Amino acid sequence: MSAIEIHMFPCLSDNYGYLVHEPKSGETTCIDTPDADRILSEAGKKSWNITQIWNTHWHPDHAGGNLAIKEATDCMIIGPAGEEEKIPGLDRAVHQDSLVNLGHVEARVLDVPGHTAGHIAFHLPDEDVAFVGDTLFALGCGRLFEGTPEQMVHSLAKLKALPGETTIYCAHEYTAANAKFALSVEPNNPALRSYASDVARLRSEQKPTVPTILSKELNANPFLRADVPSLQTAMGHVGDEVATFAEIRSRKDNF
Repeated sequence: MSAIEIHMFPCLSDNYGYLVHEPKSGETTCIDTPDADRILSEAGKKSWNITQIWNTHWHPDHAGGNLAIKEATDCMIIGPAGEEEKIPGLDRAVHQDSLVNLGHVEARVLDVPGHTAGHIAFHLPDEDVAFVGDTLFALGCGRLFEGTPEQMVHSLAKLKALPGETTIYCAHEYTAANAKFALSVEPNNPALRSYASDVARLRSEQKPTVPTILSKELNANPFLRADVPSLQTAMGHVGDEVATFAEIRSRKDNF
């Protein structure tokens, strides 16, 4: 039985908000702060007191609600050391292998730069859960605003190394568009075709496609498959994982 409760809800145009509650201690953290009013309202509905904020990166749709929530709750804000000066209200800067506690539950920080220069993820090993911000999406990955393809391949390798049953909580509902692109890259991948069909059904029913499971992504997400020889051949970069990833990312940026 899980030691935490995760409450997910839509925010802004396509973000998801996450509240993580540890009932033994009564502590609650929000993963990023896309919409302070909505987050505070959802916490109020659950009768949860927000005691922490865990930021994955500095972008306004991830840290823009920090100060309003901190003013309302006096919570502690934890975020990436690599973006320390860009995180509003930061109290504790963390980096690769830092440990963060929510009551009795422990999270390990992973440095996963690429989307931004200091992006981090939070892995809760005892819960088989990871909050990955904009580094990894269902059938996609974050655009490289501040990092390089080589950095992102290295960052995604850290996520790929997590147990296959890990539940991946990403920050946006991008999966339908990601599926269309992925099928343009690997149209004959049966795992991808099945996944894309499930996504179309869920979205037609106005249901979320997030969270996802890492094992599903490993079989279908082209950004995690740049080491697969058939995909390297299709992208014209046999034996070169980084160049294959860069080609896939470039194609997605222009899709």
